[in-house]
Amino acid sequence: MKNNNLMDLARENQAVRAYLKILETKGAGSAALLKHSLFLEKLIINLAGRDLDGNEYRLAVELLMETVPADDWHDCLTTSREFYPFWRQDIKAIAALNINPGFDVTPFQWKPLPASLKSLMDSLITEKFDASENWPLKAYAQALRQEGSEQSLVDTRVKLAKIILVRLKNAPVKNHKSYRTAVDLTLPLFNIKNNRRLFLVVVREFYHFWVGNPDASSMVLKDGSGNILL
Repeated sequence: MKNNNLMDLARENQAVRAYLKILETKGAGSAALLKHSLFLEKLIINLAGRDLDGNEYRLAVELLMETVPADDWHDCLTTSREFYPFWRQDIKAIAALNINPGFDVTPFQWKPLPASLKSLMDSLITEKFDASENWPLKAYAQALRQEGSEQSLVDTRVKLAKIILVRLKNAPVKNHKSYRTAVDLTLPLFNIKNNRRLFLVVVREFYHFWVGNPDASSMVLKDGSGNILL
């Protein structure tokens, strides 16, 4: 909960300096550091006086993201994810992040083609998916049905999973970086927050099928939070 009597930004500014210092030592250029810094200047205003709590942090990020241009969502969300343990002053989490997945000092240059949510939904009528795309779609649908989901729920979630596949069509490589980039840059297309949260839930469930995780079926319908930072 935010305490309006505690607007001192000393803690936040110290966290920003520590984060930017690590990025610099990792080889981040001056332009990248400036971009991180400008975003964090706005974020720490939202964080001022908040408890060191993950939900409080998510709320602060979500509030700020509503003001961020759609093309910048991936970069800003990446910064938010990386900055979180610095804000928490969680040394173990920072060390873990440093090892895996590491700091994103050389951002993935690819972006999905410009689209609106309507154009993406309309494209599903005629879009053709190859075997490597159809297999995870069918496996995901089957897992949902095995959990007792009604067909309407299955259809909705498979349609959202197809959207991420459409967004990935022109990706030069298909890996966790391209997937996350596609997801982050699709989020702002959803104006209705509940639909955005559902999309987040679906793409996180579907990811396990997309990468061929043998335990993917056990991960459906387990987390409905739609946390923008996971």
